[in-house]
Amino acid sequence: MKEEKIRKNIEFRAVYRKGKSFSNSLLVLYIYKNHKELNRLGISVSKKVGKSVVRSRVKRLISESYRLNKDNIKVGYDLVFIARNASNDKSFFEIERALKNLFKKAGLSINEKTIDFNNQVL
Repeated sequence: MKEEKIRKNIEFRAVYRKGKSFSNSLLVLYIYKNHKELNRLGISVSKKVGKSVVRSRVKRLISESYRLNKDNIKVGYDLVFIARNASNDKSFFEIERALKNLFKKAGLSINEKTIDFNNQVL
């Protein structure tokens, strides 16, 4: 688990500088090929999003959405999610939908089926 996280500032900067970005109204995703057999995840939430309780909640929502969907994306990338201000009062399902949308935009999705709130395939 520990090796699946991006923690150091230099690693974040490398993904920002060399990677490619995709965005929607709630999140920004930077991806960079890491030539490893696993994906590494970094989450950045600015103080503009809210106080520490709000920022931690947004981080937990993003990491849980990623955990539940990581089997449906390609392997070998460094992924950095940046939460936008609009994400501070959103539900888990809205964050998950935004995350899946970014995976689809980036071409990382393996399973192209999208499931809505009622577990119906769209």
